Formats: sequence, structure tokens, C-alpha cells
Amino acid sequence: MTHYQTTTTILFRVAALVLLLTLSPALHAADKLKALIVDGQNNHEVWPKSTIMMKQYLEASGLFEVDVARTKNVWKSEREAAYLPLAKAGESEPVKNSKTDPNFKPDFAKYNVVISNFGWKAAAWPEATRKAFEKYMADGGGFVSVHAADNCWSEWPEFNQMIGLGGWGDRTEKDGPYVYYDKAGKIVRDTSPGKAGKHIPAHEFVVTIRNHEHPITKGLPDFWLHSKDECYSRLRGPAENLTILATGCDSPELQAAGRNEPLLMVLDYHKGRVFHTTLGHDTEAFEGVGFITTFLRGTEWAATGKVTQKIPADFPGAAKSSARPFKSPVAK
Repeated sequence: MTHYQTTTTILFRVAALVLLLTLSPALHAADKLKALIVDGQNNHEVWPKSTIMMKQYLEASGLFEVDVARTKNVWKSEREAAYLPLAKAGESEPVKNSKTDPNFKPDFAKYNVVISNFGWKAAAWPEATRKAFEKYMADGGGFVSVHAADNCWSEWPEFNQMIGLGGWGDRTEKDGPYVYYDKAGKIVRDTSPGKAGKHIPAHEFVVTIRNHEHPITKGLPDFWLHSKDECYSRLRGPAENLTILATGCDSPELQAAGRNEPLLMVLDYHKGRVFHTTLGHDTEAFEGVGFITTFLRGTEWAATGKVTQKIPADFPGAAKSSARPFKSPVAK
């Protein structure tokens, strides 16, 4: 080989390596799962900070690229206002009301999974948006319902099918049975009259894993102490194609009765997958390693049907909760 050929070969290899290194981030980004967080109206003041927290958790996992679709008409409080500038550029100044945003039309088909951070009394989506979301899920989409998202839209039958169980929003026995575990460890579907949705003040409580074979909960300890949070109870709904993964007990009344309430659930909606977590009331709850881990694993499962993430070393045990203080991107 001549000196010229040797030099040319080296230059070619260097150029190829540079091109590969240049393209690698783009190729890696193309392999990531696409997630969409939808929000805009929530009665919990942790919103929209909680959207930013979930977005950071998902992106830090290295598995997701995350967009946020926000209704124009949003709840606004002093605490919330600090995080609203992190919304996409071009949004109008938010106002505090609950009117339907006629321009809320996310392209759900672009995403592997949609995460709802709406809350109680959130306005209905436009009818066309509802139908588009129903089609997205029926065709095999992924959906994650977080905490107060299951308080929404009791008048939307297909949404109730997706979440399985919900609270508040004028839900009663007409919307489906109250579902819980009794002291014998059996699932009860109580059809007697009663309103849906209840909780005592936020506190730490023990989570009991009921299904150890599902990818989301496989390998988690039987019992673990969750950070300060609201433990929802007396949820009602169709509860069809529902698998309860974990439960909790939130009050002396329920403890005396031996009742445990669904906290983590999965559902099939036609070809779609749903992960429903009732956890996530305030900052302390969102900082809990139990919440972070099950949220990330649940979102990956909803998107792909499998879980590749390992259980972190700081996952809580039965005697002590575990938290990761959130580092806010918002300037003080």
C-alpha cells in the first residue's frame, strides 16, 4: 500500500468515525419512547410543578422524550404561576376557569404513551379530541392516569372504562361497584349505594403488593412505606379488564374493617394498555422513591408492554420511606 493510499484510508476512517459520532445522538434519540403529558386544569396546587417533575423523571431514565400539551384555560394559583412559564412558547396567559379549550387537539398518534395530570372538575375535552383519544387507545396506545386524573370526566363512558375506577365527580353506584380487598385477601365488588372518593389527611402509609408477577411490580418488596400522600379509598367504576397490583389502607375505620384500597392498577382497553396510579398528591408524594419507581415502570409498561428498568437501591422498605429531593429547574 502506498503512502498516499495509507493516508487516504486513515482520513476515510477518521471521517467515518466523526460521522458516526455525529449521528449517534440522533439515532439514540430516534430510539427513545415518545411520551405526552396532558394537563391544564387541576385542583391540586402541586400542578404544574408535578408535570415538570414527571417530565424530568421520564427523561432522566434515558428511555423517553417528553412533550407537554396544555389546555389554554388553566387553573392558576400563586404556587402554580412559577411553573407555567415552562410551558411551550406561544401559549396565551392562563386564567383560572374550567372552560373547554376548543383548540386542545394533541396528535396522540405521535406518542407511545399519554400521561394525564388533569384533576377534579377539569373541563371536558372537545368531542373530536375525545374521539381521537378513544381511537388512539383502541388501536393500541398507552395511557397513564396519575392521582386526581381519576376524578375527571365521570360523564365520559369510555374514559371510565379506561381508568376502571374513579372518585368524586358525582360518581356513585350508578357508575359501578366500589372495589376493595377484604381482610381475607379477596376482592370485593360492592354494588350498594354510596358516593365515590374519600381520603383522610395525607400521611405515610404502607403499600401492599398484590400481584408479584406483573412486570411493573415484579421484584418489589411485599410491603413498603410510601412517602406522605393521600391514600384514595371508595373508588367506583366499571372495573372491567382490571388487575389490581397494589393496595393501601388509609384510615382507622378501614383498618378496623380490614379493607385495602386499590392504589396501583393496570387495564386493557381494546388493544391499549392503561396504568392507573392513585399516588401523587403533593411534592412529598412525587419525591417518594416508591412513586417515582412505580410511575416510571408503569409508564414504560403502558408504552411497550414490558419493563426493562431495575428496582433502585434506595427503594423503600416496610419500616422506612425513601425520598429524592426534587431539584427544580425554576429560578427562585
